[in-house]
Amino acid sequence: MKKIMKRLQASVCFVLIAQLAGCGTLLHPERRGQKDGRLDMGIVVLDAIGLVFFLIPGIIAFAVDFHEGTIYLPGTARLVKFDPRHATNATIEGIIYSETGHKVKLNQDNVEVSRLESLDDMKKRFAEISPRERNIRIALNTK
Repeated sequence: MKKIMKRLQASVCFVLIAQLAGCGTLLHPERRGQKDGRLDMGIVVLDAIGLVFFLIPGIIAFAVDFHEGTIYLPGTARLVKFDPRHATNATIEGIIYSETGHKVKLNQDNVEVSRLESLDDMKKRFAEISPRERNIRIALNTK
């Protein structure tokens, strides 16, 4: 009987620890960093099961999955497409404003605009800029 109780206790501990990490975080670590998109109903159901059996770990699982972005299906975030050959500073400023509601001016002294040919060029450029800039905001969606 003691052996069964120890195994049961170990199983409950394992389930609680797994729930604390969040189902999406455990099952899909490659999704980390997504900020929006369609919800993965499989992950939602697994997190909800945690709510049914263990309220606090279930809440934590949802919080972790939303914070990490692993609850969202990949590739469902909205992307903005435009033709860079015909883009001007004004059209880019208009796109940024219509998508975010924030007005930006790309011709200011503290704004650097670079034309890059590929995602790899963008990653290299960000790596060059990041060490010298302390208060920089960069948004990059690699999907």
